[in-house]
Amino acid sequence: MRRMLSAVLTLSLALAGCKAKEALDKANIANDLNKRGTVDLMKQVADDKYDAPADGKLTDAQVQMYLKVRGHEKDIVKVAREEAKKHADAANKAGEKSLSGMIEGFKTLGSAADMLTADIRAAKDLGFNTQEYIWVKSQILAASTAAMGEKMQQGMAATMEASHAQMKKSYDEAKDDQTKAMYKQMLDSYEQQQKEMAANKTAEEPAVAYNRQLLSKYESTLNAFATELSKWEDKPGEVQKSVDQWQKDLDKATAEAKKQ
Repeated sequence: MRRMLSAVLTLSLALAGCKAKEALDKANIANDLNKRGTVDLMKQVADDKYDAPADGKLTDAQVQMYLKVRGHEKDIVKVAREEAKKHADAANKAGEKSLSGMIEGFKTLGSAADMLTADIRAAKDLGFNTQEYIWVKSQILAASTAAMGEKMQQGMAATMEASHAQMKKSYDEAKDDQTKAMYKQMLDSYEQQQKEMAANKTAEEPAVAYNRQLLSKYESTLNAFATELSKWEDKPGEVQKSVDQWQKDLDKATAEAKKQ
């Protein structure tokens, strides 16, 4: 019994400590947002310099930097969103045409700017070169977007292949010349589309392919795209859930199309 009470007490103290730390972190972030606005932050960012590598390839250290910044960015976005809501509510209560309402409205816009630049602020807080971070993030988003585009192309290709197979089967089974001619025209049109798509398809840049492979060591390459959108979500995890569901639905549709 004593051991159980001791364990419960230890757990309670640990949870209380976590909540206290979270509250302190939020207070520190709110204080920084109040003291160092977006304009001040941009002035600090302008002092950083970075020469990006000519080959455009990321390193493991840079991906790890991006992930660390992203973790702190979420904390800043959370506080900035709460501040934005507080000011928006105050503006509505005071009336948009009143002086205090206008002031609160400007503060709401300021909090929105804080959300938009939360990642740069996070990089600065963690002591990273913000110009390097900005370049790293752009490379990661390019890799993430390329991964999303490729997945969509795979789904479209599988669907088109299934349609082509069905058309070919209908053509082979057609009993009269008129029906055969109709399916022949459809097959010719499909083959022409395939040729045009193949001609317009551009090879993936070596840097993007390399960065995709490197990023996949740490997480799904689609996560970066989802995280960027999540800044503006109403419920935490809503965007990530939607992207995960989209990926599952597309994989399922692609698999079903291939079976056909």
